[in-house]
Amino acid sequence: MLRKIRITLAIVFFSLLTLLFLDISGVLHLYFGWMAKIQLLPAVLALNLGVILFLLLLTLLFGRVYCSVICPLGVFQDIAAWFGKKQKKNRYTYSKAISWLRYTVLVLFVAALIGGIASFVALLDPYSAYGRIASNLFAPVYRWGNNLLAFFSERAGGYAFYPVEVYVKSLPTFLIAAATFVILIVLAWRNGRTYCNTVCPVGTLLGFLSRFSWFKPVIDASQCVSCKRCERNCKASCIDIAHHQIDYSRCVACMDCIGKCPKDAIHYRHPSKRELAAGAQNVSPKSFSVKERGNRTQNGEAVQPLDSDSGHVMQAAQSRLNVKTVAPVDTSRRKFLAASALLATSAALKAQEKKVDGGLAVIEDKKVPDRATRILPPGSVNARHFAQHCTGCQLCVANCPNGVLRPSTDLLHLMQPEMSYERGYCRPECVHCSEVCPAGAIEPITVADKSATQIGHAVWIMDNCVPITDGQECGNCARHCPSGAIQMVPSEPSNPASLKIPVINTERCIGCGACEYLCPARPFSAIYVEGHSAHRTM
Repeated sequence: MLRKIRITLAIVFFSLLTLLFLDISGVLHLYFGWMAKIQLLPAVLALNLGVILFLLLLTLLFGRVYCSVICPLGVFQDIAAWFGKKQKKNRYTYSKAISWLRYTVLVLFVAALIGGIASFVALLDPYSAYGRIASNLFAPVYRWGNNLLAFFSERAGGYAFYPVEVYVKSLPTFLIAAATFVILIVLAWRNGRTYCNTVCPVGTLLGFLSRFSWFKPVIDASQCVSCKRCERNCKASCIDIAHHQIDYSRCVACMDCIGKCPKDAIHYRHPSKRELAAGAQNVSPKSFSVKERGNRTQNGEAVQPLDSDSGHVMQAAQSRLNVKTVAPVDTSRRKFLAASALLATSAALKAQEKKVDGGLAVIEDKKVPDRATRILPPGSVNARHFAQHCTGCQLCVANCPNGVLRPSTDLLHLMQPEMSYERGYCRPECVHCSEVCPAGAIEPITVADKSATQIGHAVWIMDNCVPITDGQECGNCARHCPSGAIQMVPSEPSNPASLKIPVINTERCIGCGACEYLCPARPFSAIYVEGHSAHRTM
């Protein structure tokens, strides 16, 4: 029952968290956004003391339940390991913890967190790693499916679905997400929770606390027949059946061992003082000699003694496991996964198709201007605050309805979002990114706050402007400026009838990018936004 409850909760958390990164409706975060905010590192960075205390108490009571239920990367590894089990059952074995590696990574992670090395922090945080996988690999497949439904819906005369763009927002982030996906799949397929118990800093921290948890899986040596079913099904490789011990720093409380034990010798409870003392001394709570083990019976049959040198059960005891012949592997699921991965890659790498103006002229795509200061979303406060709090989870990028947020390619801020206006502009009425950010990098703001926040200012490039280059009236930037910061004035002050050019009032400009996005000049706009390292309030 405990295992079923754990699996049910894990499926619910994993599914809803994944949908947060896939959502194109913009409403799911209103109901399930709290699931991202109860992830450990975002809660720490947001100084959400209530969530931090809750997770610490949860671990001290029940062990690493966070890793097996709440953490999406942990559940993702369990899914991959489950497919691996289809190929070979009873495939795990006990291995000693690589403590030096675990704690070295944890120390480096904390040092990077304090030193503001955001790229290293974002790379190791499990929630953020899964977010990048979901937004860069799963989201394109999801959106392609939506576009396919929109295609058929339109031809059936319905408009229940609408097409959305599918493109690579950042090639380095895409490659990092793809590499992380492959590495995790291989590790989980072969060895279960290897990443969680050797690399993940969150797992190491919670593992240290779980050693003192109140409830734990406890092996009753008086009932155990050393069949090794629990050890061979422990994806954390933390059960040492030869000494009837469990390494609680690596145990993720998945309850698989309880369900696999044929003699009901493992129970999830608070261990007695005697059992704790025996575990500390590396001795079983109630040990038996080889002779006594040979005299014990189960179902009327004598249990063969253990080989004192190897600690393995003799051949007669192993025969009672009734291990069935493994059925031929069903490769249909593998083919489906391979096809899905190929489809995701093709969808993600496909560039936006050229638009045609009236069927006559191809409109050239815009290029990103060379900005001296990157543009950060409203609510970021300043560049230092944003860099120290952002984990690069891509949730704001995935939920931006205007397509202005994308992961940075700068090594110092790699995978952290920044704004660019080639595909849209930051509409004054939209505050989605501030609503979904779980780490406090983008603080919650209202529409009124956003309209009064200057995230940058527009800069005019005379050599690119249509009235100068083509001798034609334009004024597109002034017509669409929501703050009225751009006015058109005669290019020749002494001649009111001369072609008009834009003049920017930087005190009124909020840096929304409407002028840059809607400027008809190609490939570079005649007007672009330069970011502010510290946001200003009008």
